[in-house]
Amino acid sequence: MSVQDEYRTRHPKSAALAEQARRAIPGGITHDIRHLMPYPVYIERGTHLGACHAAEVRWAELVNQLIPCGELTRFTMSGTEATHLAMRVARAYTGRPKILKLAGHFHGWHDGAVVAVSPPYDVPWSAGVPHATLDQVVICPPNDSKAIELAFERGDIAGMILEPAGGNSGTTPTIPGYLAELRALATRHGVVLIFDEVITGFRYSPGGAQQYYNVTPDLTTLAKIVAGGLPGGALTGKREIMSMIAFRGDPDWDRSQRVAHAGTFNANPLSAAAGIATLERCADASLQARASKTGEELRRGLSEVMKKVGVPGTCFGEASIFHVSFEGRPGLAGFDRPRRGGLYQTLRCALLNNGVDCAAFHGWISAMHTDADVEHTVQGYERALQSMVADGAFKGL
Repeated sequence: MSVQDEYRTRHPKSAALAEQARRAIPGGITHDIRHLMPYPVYIERGTHLGACHAAEVRWAELVNQLIPCGELTRFTMSGTEATHLAMRVARAYTGRPKILKLAGHFHGWHDGAVVAVSPPYDVPWSAGVPHATLDQVVICPPNDSKAIELAFERGDIAGMILEPAGGNSGTTPTIPGYLAELRALATRHGVVLIFDEVITGFRYSPGGAQQYYNVTPDLTTLAKIVAGGLPGGALTGKREIMSMIAFRGDPDWDRSQRVAHAGTFNANPLSAAAGIATLERCADASLQARASKTGEELRRGLSEVMKKVGVPGTCFGEASIFHVSFEGRPGLAGFDRPRRGGLYQTLRCALLNNGVDCAAFHGWISAMHTDADVEHTVQGYERALQSMVADGAFKGL
């Protein structure tokens, strides 16, 4: 009996899982180092195995079932890693060099994502990124399909990435019809359309913003909810494009033509278990409906409080997301100048002084938040804003 024959005889369960995995995960593995012929070994117990396991297969299957564009899924450890991988896959698939992103949209902190994050948009969000790298990203204003069409006509755009509900977690909302226009333009010009659903995935609906808006991209990046609050992210999308990551057994392809993807903790059993438990619940659309209703009540309550206390601005948002803005609502192209960061820093301190904690500009509601939580939050904001007024924080605005 040959070594390979003996391996097959000793590991029949791994053979079955490997076959199942290849239908859900590019190449059937979540880390290149686990590639093994005739198939990788699967291990049943442990918190970090450094090997394939059944839970990662089930996790990928759930993502593929829920996300409309999902045919194959590869796991990462963060949203930043997922968007980085998406851009690389788009370039490899099309053979083109550049990525188009929208001003004010956030896709993580890697080198290819730190351009045009916040105004002034011509200044990179971070130091330490070579200009040659920044030059590979083409920037367009949001909600301007004509600008996208002109950029696509250059012929060098591999992929377009955007937050489908609007830049910076929906701070600059997407106008009706815009996503459908992008879908048509991307198809016409052979550009890979990438939805960054790190925020909106499984939140707007069981299938994310793409199901909510009924527009299906080619690739989708996920994090946060996808791993049930534990470290984890994912790239999911069309089989033909995602297969750029898979080994084929061809030496030239495997060495230099495929997209390499490694990661020691990718799809680790703890994150997989949390992800499975969460996605099985997120498949029930009543959760998103309840969270969105709670979000609407909170937005209304906070807007009323801001008006009552006499502070500038408003509270707005969509689904289960809310934005507190002292500058009011943004225009179609977003805020045209830096926001009053110091005010938001003071707001968070004032909120903490009154028993509430929230990110500086916006917050997110879960299906577990109750009416009592909303009431407590609104009261906390009211006391916090009153204390800021007493401090003179809004004088001259």
